[in-house]
Amino acid sequence: MAKSQQTFNKSEKEKKRLKKREDKKKKKEARKAEAKESGGGIQFAYVDYNGNLTDTPPDPALKEKIDAESIEIGIPKKDDSDIEAYDPIRKGKVSFFDTSKGFGFIIDADDQEKYFCHVSGLIDQIAENDKVSFELEKGMKGMNAVKVTKI
Repeated sequence: MAKSQQTFNKSEKEKKRLKKREDKKKKKEARKAEAKESGGGIQFAYVDYNGNLTDTPPDPALKEKIDAESIEIGIPKKDDSDIEAYDPIRKGKVSFFDTSKGFGFIIDADDQEKYFCHVSGLIDQIAENDKVSFELEKGMKGMNAVKVTKI
């Protein structure tokens, strides 16, 4: 005769599964009985004007009517006047430049912000304390000064 495929571990797992099923069934019946005792009405939760959940309905006098057409989704289009106001060429002063390593830093004259400058972004040769004009470009670690020319 063949040996039974039912092992001790399998029978224990089956018992646990059946016990869980029975417990779940008992809890469900207990919830049903509790609902019948308490009246069994549907519980409501309301959201007030601050976004908090409450059990009282909101005051209809405080209700605001919002026109769906007035809601803007996305970024507003730029006007031509905004483009003219922005000047891409900035002025500044070289605070540090190492010619052997090929990089340095430029301090912007407007906002006193330091920008990295690499020798590949130079048009003219520069040295420390030179007045320069430059443009900004997004780099790996922040904004970089490019097209750097001496004034």
